Amino acid sequence: MSDIITSIDPRGVATVTLNRPEVHNAFNDVVIADLTGIFQRLGNDPAVRVIVLRGAGKSFSAGGDLNWMRRMASYSREENVADAMGLATMLRTLNECPKPTLAVIHGHCFAGAVGLVAACDIAIAADAVQFALTEVRLGLIPATIGPYVVAAMGARACRRYFLTAERFGAGEAHRLGLVHEVVGPDDLDAATERHIANLLAGGPLALAAAKDLIRVVDGPVTDAMVADTAARIADARAGDEGREGLASFFDKRKPGWVK
Repeated sequence: MSDIITSIDPRGVATVTLNRPEVHNAFNDVVIADLTGIFQRLGNDPAVRVIVLRGAGKSFSAGGDLNWMRRMASYSREENVADAMGLATMLRTLNECPKPTLAVIHGHCFAGAVGLVAACDIAIAADAVQFALTEVRLGLIPATIGPYVVAAMGARACRRYFLTAERFGAGEAHRLGLVHEVVGPDDLDAATERHIANLLAGGPLALAAAKDLIRVVDGPVTDAMVADTAARIADARAGDEGREGLASFFDKRKPGWVK
């Protein structure tokens, strides 16, 4: 059985499933490298509209595989830097993927897996999910996932949870902004489909441009930013997708990208 299962349905919804249920979908260097390639491929595939990230079995993911971490302990510093860059690259690839990404979380979501969630655009969780950033309990730190988790939860919350490594529930994750919605376990699939439907209603090019816009405007408003945003909306209006979207609105019909 593959450690990662990827499928694409007729709508263009790609589902990436971590498939190591016997170790609660803990990931190692091989899984990380495979995920990097998968996110790159799906991000560049014009047939893919949405990417859903899930875990098989009882948990979303327990984070780093213990055998992998045991091997890392015997690595030189240079080897550790190279290994860590693998995880850092995978997370950045996911974070910057031009397609909308949706994390669907159940069971446990620990350590590096919290970074996977934070790097996705939208995250929904079953109400019984337990989260934890457990690195300091092993004498480590949540370094490569840090930029994404701090952006999602805020520095103040991370001052607590990075340091205490305590578990927190889905409700707290929602309050902090790590997840966008919490539902009962029986409602998780329906919530997933609702978010997918909302994403499929948007123009594919507009969705990618909107994701890129967020990175550009996340900072002080400058003359350069104002000019850049004006150019971006002008490009969208003048493009084929923008013209189709406006035409369909005034014609009271669905745009061409809605099946």
